[in-house]
Amino acid sequence: MPTLIVGANVKGKPNYMTAAWATVACMAPPMVCVALNKTRYTAKGIEENKTFSLNVPSVKQVVETDHCGLISGTLADKSTVFRSTYGKLKTAPLAEECPVNIECRLFKSVDCGSHLLYIGEIVEIHADASCLTDGKPDITKINPIVYAQSAYFGVGKQVEKAFSAGKSYRK
Repeated sequence: MPTLIVGANVKGKPNYMTAAWATVACMAPPMVCVALNKTRYTAKGIEENKTFSLNVPSVKQVVETDHCGLISGTLADKSTVFRSTYGKLKTAPLAEECPVNIECRLFKSVDCGSHLLYIGEIVEIHADASCLTDGKPDITKINPIVYAQSAYFGVGKQVEKAFSAGKSYRK
């Protein structure tokens, strides 16, 4: 699963938390979703402002990323873990050190039991120029953190082309 930093202003101050339960929700209009436990401090900020950010940290930010998942914003001020900037939404803090930042306007929240699924319409995507190839985000340059088996991993080499490899399948 991708490891992301969810950013939300809570009581007017940036807060960041680590999440691994996130994915694309829709292509047109472009939407993403993230599942947060209802008790999370960050959830209060999403509900308050109806905005949030998904920030893609690189393996260089693994210590800061894990820290944001270890401590609640109710117990510690995490507003300085990352330099916060703001884009179009003005209330979704972007972690400047992360190579990719996605600004989201809350489209809908779905109560799934222990977690709320926040579906966000993408308003803007910011990507550091050093992580682009031919004007598009390059996963090998972003070097995102992947979460599995209670551990963090980097991304390996490309194995094959999607929507192409299966064409060689023979029964």
